[in-house]
Amino acid sequence: MIRRVGIAAVVGLLAATAAPLWGQRPALAMLDALQKGRWELRSRGDTGGVRSICLRDGREMIQLRHQSASCRSLVIEDTPTQVTVQYTCPGQGYGRTRIRRETGQLVQVDTQGIVDGSPFAFAAEARWAGNCSR
Repeated sequence: MIRRVGIAAVVGLLAATAAPLWGQRPALAMLDALQKGRWELRSRGDTGGVRSICLRDGREMIQLRHQSASCRSLVIEDTPTQVTVQYTCPGQGYGRTRIRRETGQLVQVDTQGIVDGSPFAFAAEARWAGNCSR
């Protein structure tokens, strides 16, 4: 009887500690749910310009100023509607990007950091604009 109680206690303890892991969603799932294709970024700064980018993956929004750089990143915040990621690109700079999801086709992006020794700060509304023309 003692052996059964001991085994049941161990199984119960393992189930209780593993249960939270079963309910977790993948890291940066909000970005993975964004529509793939052409996005227009409308700057909210003084320039007010529009820039188009072709997203194969929503995670590309994290490094808008370090697009081709190989960087290490640290997820600061990861919720169903907002992510904040800080990244470092050896020899090229670093950045911190906050992305707030309004819909799968509309997000608010705020990023700042250093690229090639110069500071940058960029705030924009990013809206899906269709398929990429390639």
